[in-house]
Amino acid sequence: MSQASPSYILVTGAGGKTGRHVIAALIARGVRVRAWVHNPSKAPTWPAHQVDIFAGDLMEPELWVRALAGVDAVYHIPPNMFSHEEALGELAIASAARAGVSRFVYHSVLHPQAEAMPHHWHKMRVEERLFASRLAYTILQPTAYMQNLAAAWPAIRDQGVLRQPYSPESRISLVHLADVAEAAVRVLLEPGHDFAIYELVGTPPLSQHDVAAVFARVLGRPVRSERLDLDTWSRRAQGLSPYARETLLKMFQYYDQYGLTGNPNVLQWLLGRPPTPLQAYIRTLASS
Repeated sequence: MSQASPSYILVTGAGGKTGRHVIAALIARGVRVRAWVHNPSKAPTWPAHQVDIFAGDLMEPELWVRALAGVDAVYHIPPNMFSHEEALGELAIASAARAGVSRFVYHSVLHPQAEAMPHHWHKMRVEERLFASRLAYTILQPTAYMQNLAAAWPAIRDQGVLRQPYSPESRISLVHLADVAEAAVRVLLEPGHDFAIYELVGTPPLSQHDVAAVFARVLGRPVRSERLDLDTWSRRAQGLSPYARETLLKMFQYYDQYGLTGNPNVLQWLLGRPPTPLQAYIRTLASS
């Protein structure tokens, strides 16, 4: 039986797009949050009476002791494309267990079993460590965000072309980030989710031709899908670490061969409503 709903929650990776959405959803529910950010100068402006900003390196063990003081639960979002994710996960789990938190929710990824994508495989190893812990855990496995399409929007808007660094035939399921945040909050605050693993998928598998067709319907003009050459993508990708660049290239190669397919039923059950459709996100993107 789950314990009472947590009243003070630590969110790691709070400054990223996932953390911001999760914290906004927690604020809307009146929950007090400790937001762990790497750089406090880049933190959003949150209500001071509801959000405490905690800054520092996630890999520093002594900081975990301070960050966990007084909190009831943890929502752990590791840094994106982080080469030390397994070590960080082990540190987070061990620290939370020592602190006696009532709930540990891990932000994983759809199909962590895919060893060909290193950032997926590292999350699988963290999940394995949770199984061996004494924590009441929940694992969330979101698919690719609809919001990732924002990078392709200028070419869609100006040229009518959706370019992705994998085949237009690649079938990928998407999810709206706000739906992920809503599901996270439900899992954190409501009983009955201990020791569960939930795939968070908002759409059936869509080829890139399918995605382009949705853009075309919303915009009322033709949009086609094209493959973006990996060398071209690599030249354009700026500010990435060597690990992130190599890992993303491996992900694109995996998508090209296998896609990333899932089923929306679990998310619909968690939300108590159908997940946000791709059309709704595209309308928002086109009006921004």
